Amino acid sequence: MADNEQNTPESEPGEGGNQRQAAEAAAYADTAASTQPEGAEGSEEQTPEALMAALEDDLNAARDAALRAQADAQNIKRRAEQDVEKARKFALESFCKELLPVVDNMERALAVTAGHDESVKPIIDGLELTLKSFVDALRKFHIEPIDPEGQPFDPQLHQAMSLVENAEVEPNTVIAVMQKGYTLNSRLVRPAMVMVSKAPTGE
Repeated sequence: MADNEQNTPESEPGEGGNQRQAAEAAAYADTAASTQPEGAEGSEEQTPEALMAALEDDLNAARDAALRAQADAQNIKRRAEQDVEKARKFALESFCKELLPVVDNMERALAVTAGHDESVKPIIDGLELTLKSFVDALRKFHIEPIDPEGQPFDPQLHQAMSLVENAEVEPNTVIAVMQKGYTLNSRLVRPAMVMVSKAPTGE
């Protein structure tokens, strides 16, 4: 009977077991705390309100970026359309400049033949018809003459070749046109060469 009692293991006291478990739990907590990433202690899960505010900020930023991109695209499209329109309207400018001397020469020829006898009348008539056809063709493509005789001098459209004293008209008035000017779609191609009046000396 005594031998059986000696071979039976003694049971751990209840209080000692609890202390051992508490010590192991504390050691585990220390180990977990030492391996926790820096800053993790202060990190907390965002509230729904904060998350919603962040998403709204991101949405507003994306909307602003989209609006700016759309505005830039519209500006580029508008500039391209303007460039195409200008190219279309003024593609004839160089060609127009080459034709104008022909018109000038025909007008000079008519001025020289004015007052001649009837023998040259058929030539004059043919020249007048040819000049009219030329002028009509120019107008068809929006090429308009500038003939400012009797009008106030405009430095945007006229080129003053000389100033002449003249008491019969207001100063700064075009009193003679030496060469007509021309515009293409309202843009100046060649200024009119003119004589301009000025007040007589002493007045």
